[in-house]
Amino acid sequence: MRVAKRLAPRRGASLQERLGRLDDRLVFVVGSPRSGTTFLAGAIGSVPGFVDLGEVAPVKAAVPELAALEPRQAAQRLRRILAIARRVGLVGSVRAVEQTPELAHLVDVLPLAYPEARIVHIVRDGRDVVCSLLEKPWLRPSQAAADDAGIAYGAYARFWVEPERRREFEEASDARRAAWAWRRYVTAARSAGTQAHELRYEEVAARPEEVAERLAAYLDAPAEPLAAALGRAHASSVGRYRRDLDDEQLADVEAEAGTLLGELGYLEA
Repeated sequence: MRVAKRLAPRRGASLQERLGRLDDRLVFVVGSPRSGTTFLAGAIGSVPGFVDLGEVAPVKAAVPELAALEPRQAAQRLRRILAIARRVGLVGSVRAVEQTPELAHLVDVLPLAYPEARIVHIVRDGRDVVCSLLEKPWLRPSQAAADDAGIAYGAYARFWVEPERRREFEEASDARRAAWAWRRYVTAARSAGTQAHELRYEEVAARPEEVAERLAAYLDAPAEPLAAALGRAHASSVGRYRRDLDDEQLADVEAEAGTLLGELGYLEA
């Protein structure tokens, strides 16, 4: 976890009041894994007055349990977890950016925990996401390893898999499981009542200045340093599915997530 630089205190407000306001103005970057959440959170965290917490392991580990709770109860527990993380990381005088992708499944909980929070949802072409997920061991069968939150890799059904389809998920191809994950994360982030600021990875790569201007206004942040950070997006990764996925994999991806790909404009008419 990065250690934030302390800013000079503002006159007229106590330390507790200042930290309380900053706490409630957290920025949550959500989206499917491998959609650019890490890049985007790092870009926002590089702007003066912000700091990127990375993926907070205790938050990531708690999400499956939090998702099963009543929203207000989940909000209270989430706030306690992040309060500890901020103290451990010496983050108190800047606005923290949290980038755990699994919080896409708790977007209705975030404003209850942090009323002044800003939520940014980054969306990337699901076919490119599948290419990136296939490079990782997270959803592959017979993987003994685990991530830094202690969550085991493997083809087993996670909490976000529809209960009636758990066996189908576990028996699906690697490409279909990856497309499944993308669909469920994106759908969760877009279907809740909370209005997040949504942006596309493809637009970030093509027009970083335009994206930065809108995002900066939403975050109440300076646009120029944000544009410079977003300008480092890798345009070469856009459309990689055309060279990386074979016909069978593409068919599996579209069978699982074709409807959402079409709704988002990623499938050609």
